[in-house]
Amino acid sequence: MKKLLLLLCYLPLAAHAFDFGKPNWGKSEFEDDEKPWAELEAQLPPAPKPENLLPFFVSATTDNRFYIDAPSITPGKDGVVRYTLIIKSSAGAVNISYEGIRCDPSEVKRYAFGRADGSWAKARSAKWETISYKDVNRQHHMLHDDFFCPNNIPVVSREAAVKLLQAGAHLSAGGAAW
Repeated sequence: MKKLLLLLCYLPLAAHAFDFGKPNWGKSEFEDDEKPWAELEAQLPPAPKPENLLPFFVSATTDNRFYIDAPSITPGKDGVVRYTLIIKSSAGAVNISYEGIRCDPSEVKRYAFGRADGSWAKARSAKWETISYKDVNRQHHMLHDDFFCPNNIPVVSREAAVKLLQAGAHLSAGGAAW
């Protein structure tokens, strides 16, 4: 009788384990179907102001200076950290771009480029590109690893990113003035 009772207790479990009618047969009940990633639409920020720029060190092999416009840093619910990047060459040329970094995978996308009048020109070919780990001009590598995606996890807030950038500012050559 005990054996029959035990068998009756285990029958529902055995039937559940061999439910061939389930489309997820073989998967654990705890595994969720992974939802496809969907990017949020990027909203262009106001033009950067010199007093809001945070310098960051990229490499001793470049004469360029690199800055992030603090108010433009926006960690999105889609896992993308968006920001305005300003690069000033030693000759005085200034390039401004509004970009996003996906922490996992390590990718960057340029949404728009800044014009001298403070307006934006949308990028013609805005697409995700793998972040290259180069010796020269490796700003995306630095932004990903040190400021926006520590341990490959997106920062949770603008404040967290600003603190990381400020902590790294002592390595930067030059202040935030253009």
